[in-house]
Amino acid sequence: MWKEFAFYTRSERRAIRWLAVGLLVLVSAYWAVGERETTVRPMGPEESAEVDSFLANLRRMDDPRGEGRLLPSDTFRERQAQLFPFNPNTADSATLRRLGLPVFVVRNLLKYRSKGGVFRTRESFAKLYGLSEEHYRMLFPYLRIDSPQARRPDPSYPVAAVRKDTFQRPVSTRKAGNNRPGKYPEGTVVDVNRCDTAELKRIPGIGSYRAALIVAYRERLGGFHAVSQLQETGKIDTSFNRWLKVVPPVALRPIRVNVDGFDRLRRHPYLNYYQSRAIVEYRRKSGKLKNLSQLALFEEFTEKDIERLAPYLSFE
Repeated sequence: MWKEFAFYTRSERRAIRWLAVGLLVLVSAYWAVGERETTVRPMGPEESAEVDSFLANLRRMDDPRGEGRLLPSDTFRERQAQLFPFNPNTADSATLRRLGLPVFVVRNLLKYRSKGGVFRTRESFAKLYGLSEEHYRMLFPYLRIDSPQARRPDPSYPVAAVRKDTFQRPVSTRKAGNNRPGKYPEGTVVDVNRCDTAELKRIPGIGSYRAALIVAYRERLGGFHAVSQLQETGKIDTSFNRWLKVVPPVALRPIRVNVDGFDRLRRHPYLNYYQSRAIVEYRRKSGKLKNLSQLALFEEFTEKDIERLAPYLSFE
């Protein structure tokens, strides 16, 4: 055997030796790794719980891009907002974020205040750009408007929300030590486009929830053009219509068909996702819409849809 081995050249013998050494190293490494795996100690319950807690904390961290968004596993409801009384005219950004408001809504509020804007009523807070109806309803009971600027009358907002020709002094239902105003007597008619929640709650059968619902729906619509629109909320039946009336002239806030973006169109109660997308896509491909009859040609709109939207559309 050794004689046969000697017949290999020097380079061939060197290669054989290196192959043998390499094979020995591989076998030794494989044996060492296998031995180590068999001796790994399993984690105890406390260690396992600590790891689970660490992973849960990672899932609750903010987006590292710094845009204020959360990871998918950390939704708004999982990260519960802290609800407490606050004044939107004085609250700082940290306070507003603790209340659960998104970053862009807080930015819009601070920008509005920096330009001299003031929230004079709790209902006016609903006009904040970007504020969702869900956030408005959640924060409404905690709004506190108390500042000299807020107490000044807003010249752009009519002070009299009740028709003078139908107003009567309400029947007093006060008890000793109770300074709350009583309910309106039968025959009182309130302008549904100018009243606030305090006046709505003086209508028999309307409490805080229904009053806030009416005001919030009015803001989404851009104003009521008929009292019957109250029934679209699903919470106001026709028995309340005799207390409310649309007093002309009515200045509805229009939907600017050729200007408003997808989000603004989608927020209107009379426009769904597909209808809003159809309008935006048409503008992108073909230019501006000219009139209502042109919009009626879209397959996404029915005759009833066009009829409801007609008072709110502006093609300027």
